[in-house]
Amino acid sequence: MTIRNRLAVLAAAASILAIAPAVAQDEAPHVKSATAYVQKNIEPWLSDPVVVTAIVESNKKHKKLMQEEITALDKAWVAKDQALIDGIRKNKLSEFLIKKKEASGGVITEAFVMDNRGLNVGQTDGTSDLWQADEAKWQKTYAVGPGTIFVDKVEEEDGKKIAQVSVTISDKDTAIGAVTFGIDVDKLK
Repeated sequence: MTIRNRLAVLAAAASILAIAPAVAQDEAPHVKSATAYVQKNIEPWLSDPVVVTAIVESNKKHKKLMQEEITALDKAWVAKDQALIDGIRKNKLSEFLIKKKEASGGVITEAFVMDNRGLNVGQTDGTSDLWQADEAKWQKTYAVGPGTIFVDKVEEEDGKKIAQVSVTISDKDTAIGAVTFGIDVDKLK
């Protein structure tokens, strides 16, 4: 590589690096404000017996499932198996989550709890699939361990700027599941 080519590569790299901090700074405000909101307003009730009991029961129920069985459940969910959907959408945990969403003043746009296998346990709104363990929301929380908060990028939904924020749920310092919230970042200002 000639000196001229090396200089061109270095110049291109420098221009990319000059842009990178600006992008990171643009994303930082929603990450900081969403994390602060979750720590103050959501984490305190993640240890509620309704949440912990539902996850522990789901973990026991799904403990021996093979991947093929998880895939079959997921396919049944996608195919709109109403009994399966109602079992999750109409349980005590879902009722609890709906009340928390309603009490948030529009900050929380959705919530769904996952067990240690990544299967939905309760939710406020429908999800496109039942199994979340193949997605970052579960992999970057439950799979990481207690105390983890993962704030995803902001996406436009129905004219709102929504960031999914996922949190590991623990019982006695052991990760037992995770929860994902849709957060309207404009309501955090």
